Parts: sequence; structure tokens; C-alpha cells
Amino acid sequence: MAEVFFYHLERQPLEHILPRLLTSSLERSWRVVVQTDSDDRAEALSAMLWTWRDDAFLPHGTKADGNAHLQPVWLTAGDDNPNSATVRFFVDGATVGALDGLTRAVVIFDAGDEAAMARAREDWKRFKAAGHAVSYWQQDESGRWLDKAKSG
Repeated sequence: MAEVFFYHLERQPLEHILPRLLTSSLERSWRVVVQTDSDDRAEALSAMLWTWRDDAFLPHGTKADGNAHLQPVWLTAGDDNPNSATVRFFVDGATVGALDGLTRAVVIFDAGDEAAMARAREDWKRFKAAGHAVSYWQQDESGRWLDKAKSG
């Protein structure tokens, strides 16, 4: 069973949070797929990852780059897993499908998007009922992520 982490964006945009989460994943030697809602958005996120910090490098690729099997982070609009990732991020309202073969799924949703919040609630219920370990992460005033499902 996969762990399913739900990240509720209220204080910072995806473009600020995603690079940090991907960096943490790579520090653990995890291979990751980031699934978004369109190929254009995958390319936009790719461009952002190249420039998010001057002093950091996040190796990644998209369909336009090719060589998916060589990429530790793969950005896509599909449900493919060409880099044999065991961690998958679902962003921008991407449909959260089956979690087969995953160690961890990360669902990132925006507080300003009511439809995304409703989907996250439904996904929470579905994965909890299926026996997956689920957790709900929310930022406090200082920007720290807290597991609100455990800490009340």
C-alpha cells in the first residue's frame, strides 16, 4: 500500500512548493513522476524548475526532452511512468488514478480551487477506505508543513 500525502496550498503557490518537495525526494534517491493537467503545463513547470534557484540543480525532463529512463524526475500530462518512479506527484488537478507500484503519492491542491478541494476530499476517502496510509499537510504561519491529520 502506498502512502498518500495531501498538500493543501494556502500560503504559497505550487511553483514555490514543488521544487522543495522534489529536492527532498531526490535527496532520498527517489525517482519521481510529476503529473499535471496538460503538456503545456508540464513544459512550463520544467522551465520553472531550471530557474527556481541560482544555486541548485533539479535534474528532470519532459516528453520534449526525451530519454525518460535517464531522468530522476519526469513531468507529464499522462499516467505514464517511463522513468520507473515509485513516487508520483499529482498537481494542477491531474486525475489521481491507480497507485499500483508506488511507494508514495503526493496530491497537491490549491485552496482557491473549490473543484480541486472537492476532488482531494473524495480521493482522501477513497484511498483511506482502500487501506492506504493518508496524511494531510498544511502550512503554519511560519511556513512549516504540519501533518494536520495527526496533530489535530
